[in-house]
Amino acid sequence: METIKMKRLISFLQEDLAVPNTSISLAMRQSENSTSTLPIILWQYGLITLSQLDRIFEWLETA
Repeated sequence: METIKMKRLISFLQEDLAVPNTSISLAMRQSENSTSTLPIILWQYGLITLSQLDRIFEWLETA
């Protein structure tokens, strides 16, 4: 199930937030493929804004 959720999260990041694949790949290497830490890693590395981080958390709550 985690794999399906991760795929949906990546799709959301790419399609809705326009996060580049390279940014997602970098964050995934650091987050150990966890949907709970991936958004934080993206934000800590400055790859997404705080408002994008909020949108991701809102999406995760309903996913």
